[in-house]
Amino acid sequence: MSNSKFIWGLGRRKSSIARVRITPGSGGFVVNGKPMEVFFPVLQNQRSALAPLVAAELEGAYDVYCNVDGGGITGQAGAVRLGLARALIQVNPVLDPLLREGGHLTRDSRMKERKKPGQRGARRGFQFSKR
Repeated sequence: MSNSKFIWGLGRRKSSIARVRITPGSGGFVVNGKPMEVFFPVLQNQRSALAPLVAAELEGAYDVYCNVDGGGITGQAGAVRLGLARALIQVNPVLDPLLREGGHLTRDSRMKERKKPGQRGARRGFQFSKR
């Protein structure tokens, strides 16, 4: 397939980044070269990744190809969800209010807080010793 047939969407969550490509097809879902059921073995993560298609009632209408990097499995599933929703908006802007209402277009910006100097972690100090 040529690159011009793909619609792209970029999704991020925590430290995960997902580049999602969709093209009209039979409903295939591939993540990093593996079927989604293999890459996301937990059912909750599969539902999260598929949520924009389910909300728009477009299951089986598009083939989805994702490249995901960084973070953990749940963060990667959230990143795929946002990237897929953004790609669907490019295909059909009428879906915007529907996907926004479901929370699929909201970027979850919570990141790990950095460790501070003079402390054991981000907020936890060292244990106080009187003697």
